[in-house]
Amino acid sequence: MTTTIKLGDYRAKESKVFTGRDRGIDIRKKTGIDDLVDSNDTVEIIIPAEIMSINPSFLEEFLFNIVNKLGKETFFQKVKFISEPSSRYDIQEDLEEAIDRILRANNALAK
Repeated sequence: MTTTIKLGDYRAKESKVFTGRDRGIDIRKKTGIDDLVDSNDTVEIIIPAEIMSINPSFLEEFLFNIVNKLGKETFFQKVKFISEPSSRYDIQEDLEEAIDRILRANNALAK
Protein backbone atom coordinates (compact mmCIF):
# COMPACT_ATOMS: atom_id res chain seq x y z
CA MET A 1 0.00 0.00 0.00
CA THR A 2 1.11 3.57 -0.69
CA THR A 3 0.33 6.60 1.42
CA THR A 4 0.98 10.27 0.75
CA ILE A 5 2.28 13.17 2.83
CA LYS A 6 1.58 16.59 1.33
CA LEU A 7 4.26 18.91 2.69
CA GLY A 8 2.10 21.86 1.67
CA ASP A 9 -0.27 20.95 4.51
CA TYR A 10 2.53 21.64 7.01
CA ARG A 11 4.25 24.74 5.67
CA ALA A 12 3.99 28.16 7.25
CA LYS A 13 1.63 30.47 5.39
CA GLU A 14 3.17 31.60 2.09
CA SER A 15 6.55 30.11 3.05
CA LYS A 16 8.76 28.97 0.19
CA VAL A 17 11.25 27.00 2.32
CA PHE A 18 11.35 24.23 4.87
CA THR A 19 14.25 24.87 7.20
CA GLY A 20 15.51 24.17 10.70
CA ARG A 21 15.91 21.15 12.92
CA ASP A 22 13.03 22.12 15.21
CA ARG A 23 10.68 22.40 12.24
CA GLY A 24 11.84 19.00 10.97
CA ILE A 25 11.07 17.39 14.33
CA ASP A 26 7.69 19.13 14.50
CA ILE A 27 6.62 17.97 11.05
CA ARG A 28 7.97 14.44 11.69
CA LYS A 29 5.64 14.22 14.67
CA LYS A 30 2.66 15.84 12.94
CA THR A 31 2.87 13.63 9.85
CA GLY A 32 3.56 10.44 11.77
CA ILE A 33 6.07 9.53 9.06
CA ASP A 34 7.83 6.95 11.26
CA ASP A 35 4.61 4.94 11.64
CA LEU A 36 3.59 5.50 8.01
CA VAL A 37 6.84 3.99 6.76
CA ASP A 38 6.35 0.98 9.04
CA SER A 39 2.76 0.35 7.94
CA ASN A 40 3.01 1.04 4.17
CA ASP A 41 5.04 -0.30 1.27
CA THR A 42 5.73 3.21 -0.03
CA VAL A 43 5.40 6.74 1.34
CA GLU A 44 5.16 9.51 -1.25
CA ILE A 45 6.08 12.98 -0.05
CA ILE A 46 4.62 15.69 -2.26
CA ILE A 47 6.63 18.91 -2.56
CA PRO A 48 4.49 21.96 -3.42
CA ALA A 49 5.36 23.79 -6.64
CA GLU A 50 6.01 27.03 -4.73
CA ILE A 51 8.79 25.55 -2.58
CA MET A 52 12.23 26.90 -3.44
CA SER A 53 14.29 24.97 -0.88
CA ILE A 54 14.16 22.21 1.70
CA ASN A 55 17.29 22.54 3.79
CA PRO A 56 19.31 19.49 4.84
CA SER A 57 18.94 20.50 8.52
CA PHE A 58 15.16 20.18 8.18
CA LEU A 59 15.45 16.88 6.32
CA GLU A 60 17.88 15.44 8.87
CA GLU A 61 15.36 15.74 11.68
CA PHE A 62 12.30 14.96 9.56
CA LEU A 63 13.85 11.71 8.30
CA PHE A 64 16.23 10.85 11.16
CA ASN A 65 14.45 7.81 12.58
CA ILE A 66 13.53 6.17 9.29
CA VAL A 67 16.96 6.63 7.69
CA ASN A 68 18.61 5.10 10.76
CA LYS A 69 16.14 2.23 10.75
CA LEU A 70 16.08 1.48 7.01
CA GLY A 71 19.51 2.52 5.78
CA LYS A 72 20.04 4.45 2.57
CA GLU A 73 19.09 1.81 -0.01
CA THR A 74 15.85 0.69 1.63
CA PHE A 75 14.95 4.30 2.42
CA PHE A 76 15.06 5.17 -1.28
CA GLN A 77 12.93 2.12 -2.08
CA LYS A 78 10.22 3.05 0.43
CA VAL A 79 10.21 6.87 0.45
CA LYS A 80 9.63 8.85 -2.74
CA PHE A 81 9.78 12.64 -3.01
CA ILE A 82 7.55 13.97 -5.78
CA SER A 83 7.56 17.59 -6.90
CA GLU A 84 4.27 19.05 -8.07
CA PRO A 85 4.13 20.04 -11.74
CA SER A 86 5.82 23.37 -12.50
CA SER A 87 8.13 23.02 -9.51
CA ARG A 88 11.64 24.35 -10.06
CA TYR A 89 13.13 22.78 -6.93
CA ASP A 90 15.12 19.55 -7.14
CA ILE A 91 15.45 17.95 -3.71
CA GLN A 92 18.01 15.31 -4.66
CA GLU A 93 21.21 17.10 -3.58
CA ASP A 94 19.77 18.33 -0.25
CA LEU A 95 18.26 14.90 0.42
CA GLU A 96 21.54 13.08 -0.25
CA GLU A 97 23.39 15.49 2.05
CA ALA A 98 20.87 15.00 4.85
CA ILE A 99 20.95 11.20 4.57
CA ASP A 100 24.74 11.14 4.55
CA ARG A 101 24.83 13.37 7.66
CA ILE A 102 22.36 11.11 9.48
CA LEU A 103 24.32 7.98 8.68
CA ARG A 104 27.68 9.62 9.53
CA ALA A 105 26.35 10.75 12.91
CA ASN A 106 24.95 7.30 13.59
CA ASN A 107 28.29 5.65 12.75
CA ALA A 108 30.20 8.11 14.95
CA LEU A 109 27.91 7.35 17.88
CA ALA A 110 28.30 3.59 17.40
CA LYS A 111 32.10 3.73 17.87
